[in-house]
Amino acid sequence: MNSSYLFEYINENEFKKLERSLKKYNMLAFKKLYFEYYPKLKEGKFLGEVVDKNDAKGIVSYELKLPTDVMFSKVHGDIKLHYHVYENEHMVMLDTLSPEEILTEGHQSELVTYKGVMVSKDHSEKDMFKINLLNMLNK
Repeated sequence: MNSSYLFEYINENEFKKLERSLKKYNMLAFKKLYFEYYPKLKEGKFLGEVVDKNDAKGIVSYELKLPTDVMFSKVHGDIKLHYHVYENEHMVMLDTLSPEEILTEGHQSELVTYKGVMVSKDHSEKDMFKINLLNMLNK
């Protein structure tokens, strides 16, 4: 019988902050991550694309794209879970969620939205310009 994989964190506090921010600003991605992807990872069904592989140490690194709004992806980038699988130890090491910048900023302070997309306080004009440009291209 194949035993399940354990979850560990590279930096648990930072990862949990990113998860809480994801829960607050993108509930669909959070629900998929918690109720669909995490159970599959624990069963040993590794999702996403292989980014790096070290056969000597038995470590495989993955990137798993989470579902998100198309406009959010175009403005801030895709939401991805970065994790490493230690096959010899039956362990999944959760690394980070990206885009880290907007998720970290969302954890630190309340973010505003513009036309349904989160806008960074640090470069809000740039984000609003991207949103307006994308809306004009879609018309």
